[in-house]
Order: sequence, then C-alpha cells, then structure tokens
Amino acid sequence: MFYFCLIKKISYLCAMTNDLKLNLPSYDVRLAGTRERPTIFDMLRRRYVALTPEEWVRQHFVHFLVDVKGYPATLLANEVRLQIGGKLLRADSVLYDNRLRPRMIIEYKAPQIVLTQRVFDQIMVYNMLLHVDYLIVSNGLEHYCCRMDYEHERYEFLQGIPNYEEL
Repeated sequence: MFYFCLIKKISYLCAMTNDLKLNLPSYDVRLAGTRERPTIFDMLRRRYVALTPEEWVRQHFVHFLVDVKGYPATLLANEVRLQIGGKLLRADSVLYDNRLRPRMIIEYKAPQIVLTQRVFDQIMVYNMLLHVDYLIVSNGLEHYCCRMDYEHERYEFLQGIPNYEEL
C-alpha cells in the first residue's frame, strides 16, 4: 500500500511540474510533501520548501547559475530578509562576493506573471538598500539582467546572464 501511495504521489507531482515548462535547463529535481502540500528541495537553504510556481522558477534558476554559469552556491542565498524603514521585505536571491558584500539581486516571478515595470520597480527598492552591481528578473521563460552604473546614474541591460567569471 505504501509503495502504491508513493508512486501515485510522484506521478501527481510530475504531472503538476510538467505544466511548468521553463526556458531553463532541467536538473535532478527532488520533490516531497503531500498531494495537497508538495515541496521541493532547496539546495541553498538545505531543506524542502513549499512548491509554488515561483519556487519552481527559483530552484531552476539557482541550479542554472550554479551548474551552468559557475556561480558558487556558497555565495548565493535565498529569501534574504531586508528592512527598509519599518517594513520587512525579502529579496528572492542574493549573490555575495568573497567578502560577503551583496553583488547581485535576483527576483523571480511565476511563469504566468508578465515582467512589467512594476517588477523592475520592486527589485530597485531592494537595491536602494543593497546597492549591488547586477539585477536579474526572471519568470522562468524570460530573463533580464542589467548592470548598474552608479557613476552615471543609469543601468545597462546585458544580452544574457553573465558567467560568474565575467562579473
């Protein structure tokens, strides 16, 4: 009976995530939880977290950065708490340098969410506090990366996501 339930749960989770095809490489996804509350393993937080469409994008994007682009997992963090005034916010992912200074902020949205100016405004609020060199926004289908130029008070959109050595 247990084996049958496990197979049923795995096939349900596979069917659910199959509906969330992304413009990112696949990886060996670790799913758990229940049918009502599925979870996915977060390698940065080293625990299972609730599987939502946004979390599906986050996990694929983090694996893309680490496995394909050469970003050190030890310098990445998910769900970074920020306080701006009396308001608590969370940056989806932050890349730090070797001295643990923030270098990049990454904001994720679910695949069905259109990446509008409002999404970019959200990440700019986080950047007022962290003052990073790079900003990335992704819904798993589209990815935008820009490099900040604080000297000239502007930003430049890049052609793609840079490899870690290019930062």
